[in-house]
Amino acid sequence: MVRGGAVDRQPSVADICHMPFQPPEQFNIADYFLDARVREGKGARPAVLTDAGALTYQTIQALANQFGHVLTEAGVQPEQRVMIALPDGPAFVAVLFGTLKIGAVVVMVNPELKPEAIDYFYRYTRARVVVTHRDTASAFKTAARDARHLKTVLVLGDGGALDDRLAQTAGPVLESFPTHRDDAAIWLFSGGTTGQPKAVVQTHASFANTTECYAKGVIGYTERDVTVSVPKLYFGYATGSNLLFPFAVGATTVLFPEAATPELVFERIARFRPTILINVPTMINHMVSHPAAASQDLSCLRLATSAGEPLPVELYQRWKRTFGVELLDGLGTAEMWHIFISNRPGQVRPGTLGTVVPGFDVKVCDDEGRELPAGEVGVLWVRGGSRALGYWQQMEKTKEGFRGEWYVSGDMVRRDPDGYFTYCGRADDLLKVSGKWLAPQEVENCLLHHPAVKEVAVVGVMGAHGLVKPYAFVVAQEVRDGLAAELQAFVRERLEPYKYPREVIFLDALPRTHLGKVDRARLRREPV
Repeated sequence: MVRGGAVDRQPSVADICHMPFQPPEQFNIADYFLDARVREGKGARPAVLTDAGALTYQTIQALANQFGHVLTEAGVQPEQRVMIALPDGPAFVAVLFGTLKIGAVVVMVNPELKPEAIDYFYRYTRARVVVTHRDTASAFKTAARDARHLKTVLVLGDGGALDDRLAQTAGPVLESFPTHRDDAAIWLFSGGTTGQPKAVVQTHASFANTTECYAKGVIGYTERDVTVSVPKLYFGYATGSNLLFPFAVGATTVLFPEAATPELVFERIARFRPTILINVPTMINHMVSHPAAASQDLSCLRLATSAGEPLPVELYQRWKRTFGVELLDGLGTAEMWHIFISNRPGQVRPGTLGTVVPGFDVKVCDDEGRELPAGEVGVLWVRGGSRALGYWQQMEKTKEGFRGEWYVSGDMVRRDPDGYFTYCGRADDLLKVSGKWLAPQEVENCLLHHPAVKEVAVVGVMGAHGLVKPYAFVVAQEVRDGLAAELQAFVRERLEPYKYPREVIFLDALPRTHLGKVDRARLRREPV
């Protein structure tokens, strides 16, 4: 058919991703990600692979429905919070979708939290129910004694009471609650490196928008993909890349409860032969540095992604030389849920975050909000259909970060004339040294080229005279006499003299936040 001289055709995924994605007003992502696959006839396809075997979409749907009934029996009402503190596995998936199906709100936390952190999350989220595992239940039960809003702690694992209730639940059928597309669906916790985590309230529409624009439009997830992830599902990056994105197209996710190690990741790749690896720079470094790295067969991977922390050029190049697998760095925030700047398959520019994901707009601004030309470093502003509602109980922070349709990030970036963005650090991480701005990432990238350096973080430490100086905290292959001076000279030879670290402090491991990022605030307080 021709209209007005142009061929009338159905829009492609690429076309759609340049348009604002708008789900219907009544919209529940449990239906979008799970129930729709069964309706499409994909119920018999493998949804989840574990060491114990495979579970189909139809099985996951039945489990989610059962969990939904159990949560309802426990008194959970629509819009109330359900805290999920479970290891990665089918139960995590079923509880997440069961919570969404009854119109409740998912709050995901690390199941290995310490008691004081659990107490904070209980008080802050006012969760009605927490679902945890037998191996970690003690700490959650102890903290629950003082949690006024918490009704019950449901414990899974090895035939416990909740397992019995699930086995006895009749009729694994449950219609999704008619949530509004703008209703809260999942709380994500900001990945900031200072202060207590703050909850970013994300809507049902946000999760579908990024799925359409990034997962389908940029990465190109299909039902033939098998995904495996280094970060765990409670981290929003993995929630998307290793659960929601594959479920959106009828693909398969590999889940395992253990903390990722290079040996474990290599073993799972050898066993399950995934096509997409969701990775982070810390593990990328561990994998390429492993003694057996050269003998690993990663040919099943069509690509790997990196996010959560900056990916140094040197580390990208080592990965490519070692494994020959395309590695896509990108940038996302909890406030926009997931990735909105990304490198593309076949179009990677090492050292950059890539270009804007279609469906989002990004600009680089000065402190007054004026857009800067290409080549200048400024504050990242982003808008798109995945913008959060705001921060829970933090109105001042919400007004500061959410301005109209834009989210104003604390990330400092630079855009080149071709539209590629380079990450320059957090605004509060930049250092004024000798009257000049210094981006810690530049010094870190330099030090990572030294063969003695395994990991490094550079932060500003207040000296005796009230001046901030760059200190390098290094995890070394082996600490030896004179290594600190050697590393300082290494930086002086390669960067401007004022950028060298005034002190080099050796640590056994870098401290990390609840999301696994380097805890820079703690390093600033590290005794030296």
